[in-house]
Amino acid sequence: MERQAVQRAKEAFQTGRSRPLEFRLQQLNALQRMITEKETDIAAALKQDIRRSQYDTPLLELIGIENEIKLATEKLAKWAARRPVEKTFLTISDEVYVQPEPLGVVLIIGAWNYPWGVTLQPLIGAIAAGNAAVVKPSELSEHSSRLLHILLPRYLDTDLYPVVMGGVPETQELLSLRFDHIFYTGGGTVGKVVMKAAAHHLTPVTLELGGKSPAYIDKNCNFRVACRRITWGKFTNCGQTCIAPDYILCEPSIQGPVVDCIRQTLLEFYGPDPKSSPDYGRIINQRHFTRIMSLMEGYTPVIGGQSDSSQCYIAPTVLKDVPPHSRLMQEEIFGPVLPIVTVSDMEDAISFINEREKPLALYIFCSDKKAINKMIDETTSGGVTVNDVMMHYTLNSLPFGGVGQSGMGRYHGKHTFDQLSHHKACLVRSLAMEHVNLSRYPPQDRRRARRVRMALKSPLIDMSKRTLVWAVVATVIGCGLFITLMIILLVAAGLNCTCWYWRGFYN
Repeated sequence: MERQAVQRAKEAFQTGRSRPLEFRLQQLNALQRMITEKETDIAAALKQDIRRSQYDTPLLELIGIENEIKLATEKLAKWAARRPVEKTFLTISDEVYVQPEPLGVVLIIGAWNYPWGVTLQPLIGAIAAGNAAVVKPSELSEHSSRLLHILLPRYLDTDLYPVVMGGVPETQELLSLRFDHIFYTGGGTVGKVVMKAAAHHLTPVTLELGGKSPAYIDKNCNFRVACRRITWGKFTNCGQTCIAPDYILCEPSIQGPVVDCIRQTLLEFYGPDPKSSPDYGRIINQRHFTRIMSLMEGYTPVIGGQSDSSQCYIAPTVLKDVPPHSRLMQEEIFGPVLPIVTVSDMEDAISFINEREKPLALYIFCSDKKAINKMIDETTSGGVTVNDVMMHYTLNSLPFGGVGQSGMGRYHGKHTFDQLSHHKACLVRSLAMEHVNLSRYPPQDRRRARRVRMALKSPLIDMSKRTLVWAVVATVIGCGLFITLMIILLVAAGLNCTCWYWRGFYN
């Protein structure tokens, strides 16, 4: 089944029908119709998978998908067009440009925590770039995956964009096949498996992983606002978000007020019993429930801690004074548990972050611009949001991706298009003006070598429209001045000759 789907996609891509911009736009518009027409069904599937609120479904997934489609359809002609680049003296009269072209067949392996957003957003970029794409949704979000398997063939080309269902065996079978790019969203352990399999075929990969994203709270910022935003980001989707704040860093003197603000915010968000709140989700399955509960062993929560295994429910939980080297601080939590680790100051926080793997996101809550810039400059992370959480993900003008253990590659908007395109270098020359090239041919001598060296070391020339306009203006003005000067000289010479003629006549 898997091999047949991949083979059909390869054959369909070879026909060339995914390349015309009109076809790409038609497929993107069809995908938009699917989201619009089936929003209720999608929300119902997410409700069954992770008890997602119907109001959170558009907010957390569908609006982002629609924004990606809208941007791609509006900008596709520009993205796919030739991109002129700077020239040198040797290529001044040539065409020099970069031509984006499709890579071929892309494998997209989705994740269960946002089964529509993190699966369809890469697909949008793959379609926009003119590729075929094999979609493998996560088997853990079974209702969403089944619905995607049913809906996608109704709206998109069934050969170019097949959906492959299944679990680990089916994924392993897909990874044994050759693709032109693999786009994986998930955990680091499976990410290594994906990369190892891709290496066998020298297939490039985009790995959107995760990690422990810190939230630093400065002692001089507005705790109330900071804690409200951190609480929203941490406990939305029951903490099952790759860029959720994984832990808080703050000075000991403000740890108490931070806990109080989070407690008050949780009461505002979910009421006295989050279990009964329609806005609070559930853990995806029993295995993840058990994993998260084991991370809390040995701690006494200052907030929450209640659980119900029959419903995969874990209350929003906060732990204070967590030791930096505890197990809780060694792996990504990916659940509704928020540890607080104390540091002496910002310098200590920077050192704490830099001593660990590079996170997917860094959150800084601070009012001092100089201090903010210091933390941004002296740490490394996939992305940074200051005085908020997760909002950098909503801007498709910003590249989204990890660094180091938190992933590689980037996507969103044009970044997805570029990630899933081959940027072909093109130089188009003329067979005329061969005398310009004679110095590079043998037999060589010192004079020819000097000319070639000078030509090759010539600086790049910006051939942008503005530069070209000024170059044309300067050329026209220069030519005009030259012609004017020549006319003046000719007129002067003519008058001089006339004077000599009449002087000779009278004499």
